[in-house]
Amino acid sequence: MINKKIITEILEIPLAAGADFSEVFIERRNNISLSLLNGKTQSANSGIDSGLGLRIINGDMVIYSYTNDLSEKSLIRLAKETAQAVKGGEVSHIMPFINKDIENKHKALIMPFGVSKSVIYDKLKSGCMAALDYDESVTEVTTGLSSYEQDILIYNSQGLEAKDKRVRTRLTVNAVANGGGEKQTGYFGPGAMQGFEFAENFDFDALCRNASESAVKMLSAGYAPGGKFPVVIDGGFGGVLFHEACGHGLEAIAIAKNTSVFAGKLGEMVASPKVTAIDDGTVPFSWGSLNIDDEGEKTTKNILIENGRLKNYMVDNFYGKKLGLKSTGACRRQSYMLAPVPRMTNTYIAGGNDKRDDIISSVDYGIYCKNMGGGSVSPATGEFNFAVNEAYMIRNGKIAEPVRGASLIGRGDEILKQIEMVSPKESLACGMCGASSGSIPVCVGQPMIKVSEMTVGGKA
Repeated sequence: MINKKIITEILEIPLAAGADFSEVFIERRNNISLSLLNGKTQSANSGIDSGLGLRIINGDMVIYSYTNDLSEKSLIRLAKETAQAVKGGEVSHIMPFINKDIENKHKALIMPFGVSKSVIYDKLKSGCMAALDYDESVTEVTTGLSSYEQDILIYNSQGLEAKDKRVRTRLTVNAVANGGGEKQTGYFGPGAMQGFEFAENFDFDALCRNASESAVKMLSAGYAPGGKFPVVIDGGFGGVLFHEACGHGLEAIAIAKNTSVFAGKLGEMVASPKVTAIDDGTVPFSWGSLNIDDEGEKTTKNILIENGRLKNYMVDNFYGKKLGLKSTGACRRQSYMLAPVPRMTNTYIAGGNDKRDDIISSVDYGIYCKNMGGGSVSPATGEFNFAVNEAYMIRNGKIAEPVRGASLIGRGDEILKQIEMVSPKESLACGMCGASSGSIPVCVGQPMIKVSEMTVGGKA
């Protein structure tokens, strides 16, 4: 994209002003998206984004700037203007570039940009029709496909040269059921670090019918009771509870700033012995996976909590240096326009040894959360409030009638200690996570778990 002579000069300018470290992140991204409403095109977009971000570290200060003008004159001006923020220091020089040999473990087979729009349209329309035909109460169905191909180059003053290609594809469906003056929705949004082969091989019609089924069931459901009960949370997107209520508190940025309940607790028991939690950026073709992070470090399988004991955080180089910890390949950003910080990739509670049937039968009276929704959380305290999209009562050890309007309320660090049963084999579900470095693809996950007692918001 840009010749190395210019890259070298961009990196040298901040160092000549006394900076400790300089880095450029160069990106070119092809985007495509198509969405249908009841089988008719709602929106269709495609485009190319490209640019360069310059990060300078000067002591405890991070200075960041970016541009989409990649001409030599513009880039040199950017480096000089950004370097003006450097507050003295010892002049240094960049080290010779050494190309980091990166194996692409998530190679796309079919680039979405080479696929006919009519093929994508037919896939999405078929899903729409499958969802609409499920029940007459389903009146509105939106289906969509989005994909991008991202090429990145990273150079830094310590001699790093790394490049990567990332291709991701995602399908979405949102079904709305109407009845009795009320509406209920069913939503799914699977994705992968793959090309169009992901969509081509996915049974999208079945997923769309499942979205309609969920909406229809909740439309006829009574209201969930409020109070404190045992709660069973299913796998897949059930893991959003751990992601939001605990995961953000395990990112090194929160630890270094002492804004997390997990700060200073390495080696301590922070969860039930049943809980092992992992952030793994290496899962083959997973939506949240990466070959390298946005500092050029290889991603890892990082055990955060092992049998209840806090083992590690999600760490980048900048905050890792402050904490005396090694990078875990967790530094991420949405695009060249944002400075990277430590973030989650595929974060999940690992499988245990309790049978799913045994988990349900152990509850005399409680709530089974099949599909979780969104919510809010305070990273500093871990306090959360999450909606449940699809829930059922458990009575006498059996799943009973559906209920709606349930929400889960509590503190992440407390709930971790109240997990008393964990089924085998976790499953992952994809989503987008927003934080200071933008919105990034992540996976959440877990097996079925039982929490001995949680506050359930409902109808008293």
